Amino acid sequence: MAAQAPFSLSDDLALAQKMAVAADAITLKRYQSLDLVITTKPDNTPVTDADKAAEAAIRELLKEHRPDDGIVGEEFGEQASAFHQGSGRYWVIDPIDGTKNFLRGVPTWATLIGLVERQSDGSEKVIVGVVSAPALYRRWYASDGMGAFVSENGKSPKRISVSKISDISNASISYSDFVGWGSRLKAFQTLLTKVWRTRGIGDFWSHILVAEGAVDSAIEPSLALWDMAALDIIVREAGGRFTNTDGVDGPFGGSGVSSNGALHDAIIRELNHG
Repeated sequence: MAAQAPFSLSDDLALAQKMAVAADAITLKRYQSLDLVITTKPDNTPVTDADKAAEAAIRELLKEHRPDDGIVGEEFGEQASAFHQGSGRYWVIDPIDGTKNFLRGVPTWATLIGLVERQSDGSEKVIVGVVSAPALYRRWYASDGMGAFVSENGKSPKRISVSKISDISNASISYSDFVGWGSRLKAFQTLLTKVWRTRGIGDFWSHILVAEGAVDSAIEPSLALWDMAALDIIVREAGGRFTNTDGVDGPFGGSGVSSNGALHDAIIRELNHG
């Protein structure tokens, strides 16, 4: 069990929702703006003024409501906090997952917010996650042991769950592209020939579709923690499993494989074949 926290899961989830609302107000206003400012980060990926403004707004809310918690964000890095002295909590922020979609006017982008808590055995676990996609009029969320939900266009939330497909030949798999696979590329492409359907959907959307049961597995070979933290708990609370390509559970392994659980071991074996 985790160390006793000063806030309940419902408190933390409510704050994550509040942060998502603040981010949505910024990102949706800047979406498809003619004066959107786009720059390039050291890794040659694009970043917009909306990314930076959304993360700054989230950080301000955390400073006000959770000043002792750590923060790991895509745009402004890691903020030292009491977490490093034993508070055991930090928030993981991706202000716009799918920035390339955002800047091209494709509506599949979202703000990802996760809360990680250190467990009594020293391991780390995501205990709250929110994925907000205002251009799709949807927000997904989950908290530890409480299930996963989606709210569409501000309506009452409904619970979501993964599919029950148990045979690879009947599975639908989503991925981004063939970049970043390295020595696993051949095994991955072979896997794709064995399944019922493949789609290069990519980013958060692939994994959310797994949580909703519309896709049976989503696989990406190279991801950062902020790309995965919120997705990890949403997939798990929907009844699925989230690991890296080596099969290590959680969003800390540099790659992401989500599934309905029933297919997971078989997919990991295929990815590591040979």
